Amino acid sequence: MDIEVNNELSFVMQSVEQARGLPNQHYTNQEVYEEEREVLLFGNWAGIGLGSDIPNPGDVAPVDFAGFPLLIVRDHNQKVKVFQNTCRHRGMILVEEKCNLRGTIRCPYHSWSYNLDGTLRATPHVGGPGMNVDKHIVRDELGLIPINSYVWRDIVFVNISGNAPPFEEYSSKLMHRWREHEQPIYHGGAVSSFSFDVGCNWKLAVENYCESYHLPWIHPGLNSYSRLEDHYHIEEPGYFSGQGTLVYRQIEGEQGEKFPDFRGLSKFWNTGAEYVSLYPNVLLAAQRDHCYAVILLPQGSDRTIERVEIFYGFEANTRPDLADLMAKNKVQWHEVLEEDLFVVEGMQKGRSGLYFDGGKFSPRMDSPTHVFHKWVADKIYANRNGI
Repeated sequence: MDIEVNNELSFVMQSVEQARGLPNQHYTNQEVYEEEREVLLFGNWAGIGLGSDIPNPGDVAPVDFAGFPLLIVRDHNQKVKVFQNTCRHRGMILVEEKCNLRGTIRCPYHSWSYNLDGTLRATPHVGGPGMNVDKHIVRDELGLIPINSYVWRDIVFVNISGNAPPFEEYSSKLMHRWREHEQPIYHGGAVSSFSFDVGCNWKLAVENYCESYHLPWIHPGLNSYSRLEDHYHIEEPGYFSGQGTLVYRQIEGEQGEKFPDFRGLSKFWNTGAEYVSLYPNVLLAAQRDHCYAVILLPQGSDRTIERVEIFYGFEANTRPDLADLMAKNKVQWHEVLEEDLFVVEGMQKGRSGLYFDGGKFSPRMDSPTHVFHKWVADKIYANRNGI
């Protein structure tokens, strides 16, 4: 990258009072997108799916993460593992659709087969017709490529590069902040899942989620009771940023029914709630009676799948009396999050304006977004300059 591009990043890395936002090429340029994929998405702990996607031993779920083929597997010991979804023989994709494979991951090309722990199990006719072994094919050396993974709040995180610190270290500050919420959560099932296919760079979804400045104009219904002045900033430079509210209001059913609270929460959570972007690509909510995660799956420089998943403190099949309320909750969050789509798509379109210089931050209102921009700039600048 040239000196001019590095100088533009130096402006982003300044204090919020002086900084500009990320340059246009960080949203529109294919070369920069590929650089950010390597440095930001593959070099850190990124969310790719859910443990509840694969509830049973033998369940597998393929994920195309920014063009990288991954396979989430639940083994016979109920442990979740992630592998590169590529056969070690000729590079064929192993699994195309979520399914249960029982105990064998079989390549559809030449039928090389792997156990759920990734070890190479069978190599039919590898030494010639009827000869399933060959001295040049050492099975112990040809297992599936494992990817560093960790499951937290049911989200499957991966560090593809293998260079990030342990997940517990990387997320320790948020784990501590939300330590009261470190308890079992349960996905609400089909009624608690939806997604958006959005015409924007994945970073714009992060930026929008970080701040509450847009509430009065984009979320008038939400702002009618959780006003802009009821919100506060959450900032942990280098890890996450977001916003919280002091006037969270529980959803109620037709007869006044509510979801049970998570256990042992302090009084703050009676009316408090927090919404955090955990860098690089997971948007999280912590509330008294349910929580959710938005996993951002980049599809290119200008397209992102937003996968929204809602969780509760109870298993859905144990509370059929709350089924209608869960459906209502899905509709509510779908409406709220859908209101943001034209904004992030509009910002993507705006990045085609050649003279846009990254924009000016409001020091009082935009600081959580600046924290994210600075994280991106710090990582990219260090990579470009070998720091």
